[in-house]
Amino acid sequence: MPHAIAPPAAGHRPRWWTELPLIAVVYALYSAGRLLVRGDVATAVDHGLAILRLEQALHLDLERPLNRLFTSTPSIGIPADFAYASLHYVVTPAVLVWMFRRRSALYRAARVWLMNATLLGLVGFTLMPTCPPRLLEASHGFVDTMAQYSAYGWWGAGASAPRGLSGMTNQYAAMPSLHVGWSIWCGVLLWRHGRHPLVRAAGIAYPLITAVVVMGTANHYFLDAVAGAAVMGLGALLTRPVMRLADRCKAWGRARTAGPAQRRVPGGRGPAAPGGRAAVSPNVSAGCETSAGERFPGQRTSSADSPGTAVGDPAAGRAASDDAPAAAR
Repeated sequence: MPHAIAPPAAGHRPRWWTELPLIAVVYALYSAGRLLVRGDVATAVDHGLAILRLEQALHLDLERPLNRLFTSTPSIGIPADFAYASLHYVVTPAVLVWMFRRRSALYRAARVWLMNATLLGLVGFTLMPTCPPRLLEASHGFVDTMAQYSAYGWWGAGASAPRGLSGMTNQYAAMPSLHVGWSIWCGVLLWRHGRHPLVRAAGIAYPLITAVVVMGTANHYFLDAVAGAAVMGLGALLTRPVMRLADRCKAWGRARTAGPAQRRVPGGRGPAAPGGRAAVSPNVSAGCETSAGERFPGQRTSSADSPGTAVGDPAAGRAASDDAPAAAR
């Protein structure tokens, strides 16, 4: 995804004291948006069943056999629940910090890419609230593994949030899967910019493992994972346009807040006049010129003046001019 990792203009280096509040504000807005866009349960269930029927028609319903495996095998299901409840919130910030410290020239593009995709995901939650497989009726054959193994972790039976906080989450924000989307973002950056073979291998394994985990724990459908990948691809394509727009807005803001003395016209002619034209230096001579040999009062004599000539004597100046060789006239 070349648009997501294009280097910025030379000389740009991010500053942590501006980046950290920006990321915190964006994530807070995203989290609040998830809560505000809750759809009604009936509509979310209808969307979930429609996705399931489409997958069955295309023979893509991989979540059902994976869920049976995770439910019947605690040694797989319990680690998968821990991975679902933690890695999403640990690996993504860790990769973002790694890019900031080790690949600062590419950090801004990576951050804009992530924010683009996250906001697009919020649009998806708004337009299509979707009931995850674990919340469908038991007749559909899915088991909520996080509820089944809740005694082993910090989460409760309601969601992946800590116990007692399940009401603070939007459990119908399943389409697209940003668990998968963010893991793809991490994987691409680790693969492209990691130097050690293990780091690059993690870039491949992490998105694949995440996709299996979200389906096996019955938190997402296979098509949710596909939509998460599509959202990340669209976010990558929008990275350069968004960066250009942000740069133009910054330039416009600086121009609006700059004082008259700071706004200079092209060519370095000095500050701009109130009407937008360059201020022209006044002509102090007002068109007057001195005659040959004439001096202003107090003007120093040149080496051509005779030693005894008084300074500022017009007659002496004219005499010196008359004594000049004819060739010099």
